[in-house]
Amino acid sequence: MQTLVVKRTIAAPIDQVFELLSDHAGYSAFAGIKDARLLKEGQQERNGDGAVRRIDLGAVWFEEEISNFQRPIAMDYKILRSRPPIDHESGRIRLEETPEGTAVTWTSVFRVSIPLIGLVLTPIAAKAGQKAFSSMLKAIEKKLT
Repeated sequence: MQTLVVKRTIAAPIDQVFELLSDHAGYSAFAGIKDARLLKEGQQERNGDGAVRRIDLGAVWFEEEISNFQRPIAMDYKILRSRPPIDHESGRIRLEETPEGTAVTWTSVFRVSIPLIGLVLTPIAAKAGQKAFSSMLKAIEKKLT
């Protein structure tokens, strides 16, 4: 399994940062995301616990289920289906108020589950994921500041 961790402090209130991270409908505004759809609404909140969303990047897509939705400090998810196929152990987004704004830590643990070449593709996917998460957090910062 590969673990990727992206950290960024955004000079904006925690509620605003959480809203942009948790709202699937706004994801298509981020670079590289072609479409983001809610396949199943969450139990208490539309994008909360139990929600299933599909994120389409073009050649790559994934469907993820939201869990541990604690507004405005935490959201966990697990990828259920994807192309390429991924064994996804966990995804976690944690937010913390700081004097500088909101500290975000985004962690994902996974591996590309294609026999033989998955070992080569996993670190490549991790590098792409690191770049994508960083880009999203930078875009959120730009939008809110």
